[in-house]
Amino acid sequence: MTIAEWSGDRLLLVLSTLANPHRLRVMAALTGERHYVSELARELGISRALLQVHLRKLESAGLVSASLELSQDGKAMKFYQVVPFALHLTPESIAEAAPTLSTPAKGTNA
Repeated sequence: MTIAEWSGDRLLLVLSTLANPHRLRVMAALTGERHYVSELARELGISRALLQVHLRKLESAGLVSASLELSQDGKAMKFYQVVPFALHLTPESIAEAAPTLSTPAKGTNA
């Protein structure tokens, strides 16, 4: 998916989701390969609980996807991977997305 296909609301959600250092690190770690939660938490040096919070936000924004699989010993393992997207932000792309925002700009009568 490219930015030209995104509404203003979607663009705002993606940018606000990525405006967090933990979530940027999660995205970087997931680039190129998928990870299960415990493995990713160890790699990033954060608790699984904190990681789950960030993964839920990334998943809600459509930036990562999850799949549940069983390990050989029967344990459920949730794997996460990056959802491909392209974000080439220009003044023109912002101008195209702005009119589709559902939240009115301050100072307008909407």
